[in-house]
Amino acid sequence: MEAGLLCRSAPSRMKLMLWLCSALFSAANGESSHGHSTISVSAPHLFYTCPEGATAKLVCAQRGAALHSADILKRSWLFTPHSDQHCSGKEGPRHTTFGGHPHGNKSLPAGLQFGFSEQIFWAVLQNLTHADQGRYCCMVLDIQVLNKHPSLLQKPHSHILLQVTPRRDGSQDCTVWDPTPSGGTVPVALAIAACILALLSLPLILVLVYKQRENAQSSRRAQELVRMDSEAHGHENPVFLGGSPQIKTRTVSQIMARQSSETGHHLLSEPGTPLSPPAHGDVFFPIEDTIAESPDFLQI
Repeated sequence: MEAGLLCRSAPSRMKLMLWLCSALFSAANGESSHGHSTISVSAPHLFYTCPEGATAKLVCAQRGAALHSADILKRSWLFTPHSDQHCSGKEGPRHTTFGGHPHGNKSLPAGLQFGFSEQIFWAVLQNLTHADQGRYCCMVLDIQVLNKHPSLLQKPHSHILLQVTPRRDGSQDCTVWDPTPSGGTVPVALAIAACILALLSLPLILVLVYKQRENAQSSRRAQELVRMDSEAHGHENPVFLGGSPQIKTRTVSQIMARQSSETGHHLLSEPGTPLSPPAHGDVFFPIEDTIAESPDFLQI
């Protein structure tokens, strides 16, 4: 019955494993997918390291098009000095406000410029200081205007981390590096590996559980048979059935006396037994005759 329950529970465990796999895939693709978004934003380089006084050009890539041909696309940047926090509010680079630089650079602080082309858009920061260090978020806004009422349809975004090091002699160029592959391929690969490993190990786990229960059931049956046999004989332990064996003792006269064997044959120590010595004092071994010395042996 336990084996039947185990077999019936196997499909439910398989369903649970498939549900976990789908949850892993959803979590892995959660950041990279945006529902039915037609625009995507990514940063070719995630980390920028620049010395003080250098000029940094932060670049983000844009793919796709607006949801409707009449929509308005706006590109914007947000900033937070905390690299481990998400961009929030309306604060842009160098104390600009969100939406204050949609068309040009006339009202921007000195040393700050924005620009875009068909596939990329960027922010240029000149004469960097330690106050410029932090997280920069680039985003594209897909705005639909109906009856003079704008509504936001899409807001894909990405981020860049800028680190400003002390001023140095020599080259003032920035270095860029990206330690993680773009597109979220690592979480997807990990999810696939976890699902494959779980699916491959599930039959082995079921076999081990079945063997363990089968061994336990066989052990219980053996114990039950022993108990039933013990109760049938009227004692608790079938090993101790009879009394202890009796040791036969013999007296000294019995030991010294000549006794015949149990098969009826005479013992070797009794008279008349073949190969026994004669009873009337004859020597057992015959007397050897003296061999005369040959004169040939004496000659040298």
